[in-house]
Amino acid sequence: QVQLVESGGGLVQAGGSLRLSCAASGIPFSIASMAWYRQAPGKQRELVATIAARGNTIYADSVKGRFTISRDNAKNTLFLQMNSLKPEDTAVYYCNAKVYLEYWGQGTQVTVSS
Repeated sequence: QVQLVESGGGLVQAGGSLRLSCAASGIPFSIASMAWYRQAPGKQRELVATIAARGNTIYADSVKGRFTISRDNAKNTLFLQMNSLKPEDTAVYYCNAKVYLEYWGQGTQVTVSS
């Protein structure tokens, strides 16, 4: 059974930081392409950042220089370090894995107050 479990969301003031984690099980994590997506109220889900199995990363323009995606293959865990948070970063953040099939976590709420 595949599970992607996000944690680390919460309420933070603008300019603050949060670190999201995604614990994966049931998939060969070390060869999976992993990503973070987010969905704000009334908006479509959008890609935030991706990290390939070999560690190559891609970021949305809106988060470049503020967010860092990383992975720990020994612990089957994906991270998203979010700094200099803005109110427009408020959304539900989802962990995504692509390996043979595509899998999603349940999401974690991030709220940034102005």
